Amino acid sequence: MDTAVTRPELLLVADAVAREKSIDREEVLEAMEQAIQKAGRAKYGHEKDIRATIDRRTGDVRLSRWTEAVEVVENEETQIPVHIARKFQPDITVGGHLVDPLPPIDFGRIAAQTAKQVIVQRVREYERKRQYDEFKDRIGEIINGVVKRTEYGNLMVDLGRAEALLRRDELIPRESFRNGDRVRAYIYDVREEQRGPQIFLSRTHPAFLAKLFAQEVPEIYDGIIEIKAVARHPASRAKMAVISRDSSIDPVGACVGMRGSRVQAVVQELQGEKIDIIPWSAQAATFVVNALAPAEVTKVVMDEEAGRVEVVVPDEQLSLAIGRRGQNVRLASQLTRWDIDILTEAEESERRQDEFRRRSALFVEALDVDDVIAGLLVTEGFTSVEELAFTPEEELAAIEGFDDQVAEELIRRAQSFITRRDTELAERSRALGVTDDVAAIEALTPAMLVTLGEKGVKTLDDVADLASDELIEIVGEDAMDEASANEIIMAARAHWFAGDAAGTNEETRHG
Repeated sequence: MDTAVTRPELLLVADAVAREKSIDREEVLEAMEQAIQKAGRAKYGHEKDIRATIDRRTGDVRLSRWTEAVEVVENEETQIPVHIARKFQPDITVGGHLVDPLPPIDFGRIAAQTAKQVIVQRVREYERKRQYDEFKDRIGEIINGVVKRTEYGNLMVDLGRAEALLRRDELIPRESFRNGDRVRAYIYDVREEQRGPQIFLSRTHPAFLAKLFAQEVPEIYDGIIEIKAVARHPASRAKMAVISRDSSIDPVGACVGMRGSRVQAVVQELQGEKIDIIPWSAQAATFVVNALAPAEVTKVVMDEEAGRVEVVVPDEQLSLAIGRRGQNVRLASQLTRWDIDILTEAEESERRQDEFRRRSALFVEALDVDDVIAGLLVTEGFTSVEELAFTPEEELAAIEGFDDQVAEELIRRAQSFITRRDTELAERSRALGVTDDVAAIEALTPAMLVTLGEKGVKTLDDVADLASDELIEIVGEDAMDEASANEIIMAARAHWFAGDAAGTNEETRHG
């Protein structure tokens, strides 16, 4: 008996919805089938397995009840013993289904309303999935939209096939948009959330500036010029580092354009933001010097371990190097990813003289020599008595003004000073209660032992209980790095594991 009901209008509705929402027609028909199934279960029983199908060609709607053939029935509403099922369908096996056609449903007002809700919900889900699939691969693009509404200063932007959020803190300071205004922004994130896909836009993101230049400068779009780094203070100033893969093309000139036409187009979009375009360099020192433009730099000292760079500029260039409210040096630091300290030539000279005096005084006191010899040692680059004590004698004798006898005597005095100092420090650490076990850890110097004792760290357990950053804080960052701190702490903890191992061996022998 054919219980199908021909409803060709369903196909017309599915086509219209698919076109309007840009959803696949098949997904709309599946949503309709689910709506009819829900109405069918409301009539014949929610526990039953009621299924609906819509013929994709004719629009025929069929409703049927599915019952699974099983060995042991656990749910009488959806299952039937296989031996009984074979009376109706001899070839059925376990896991197969008996399919009983059901009379068509006469949709009442409530059933129709329920079906409509199911269809609307499913269509909305399909629409959200389409939006997410469409935009998740467009992160990093610039997109144009129309401001739809404003919520607490945040802009909801209509992108045509989706809606995006441009938060107030992602807007360039002092710029404002009204409903209906066109806006250009950068897609920096797309998330699938409970309320649907969320597309996040930004006009302050550094990559927004880079993408604007890619639109204005064909050489960037073609890959001949590469933007290596961007740093921005939105609406105020920005720095962009570029490099050319073709030696015949000037990357800075290409980005600036004829009479500044290209850079001005970007500046106008960014509400007058000043843009410094600088050549990128693989040499960190050169890159830092370029990044500080327009200030001139006379000297650069790099500290790679600390990630810091000390820059010396002429006295009259200091304000230019720092920039208004420190803007120039901050942007240069962001661009190069180095912490930049700026000194004037006068400050650097004064500091160098102070350092010279301090080191000279150290050698005068430790070696009992006059200022001339101490000054010679500092001039030759010696920074500590330890460094002098372990310098080969012939290397020291080669210094102008020294001979073999002077070199031998200086090394002897340096070694004697270290021995006396370490003996005094060892006595001091013992007086503070630092145990011999702690003193036996090779990486801990006598000076470190005294410092630990003064801080109440006296036993192996005291050291073992420290975290690496705590140990570094006690002895000083200049005296120890994280790797050394971890090595010392693990050495202090060794006796814990030694005890466990001994206990295990004892159990093994008595087992």
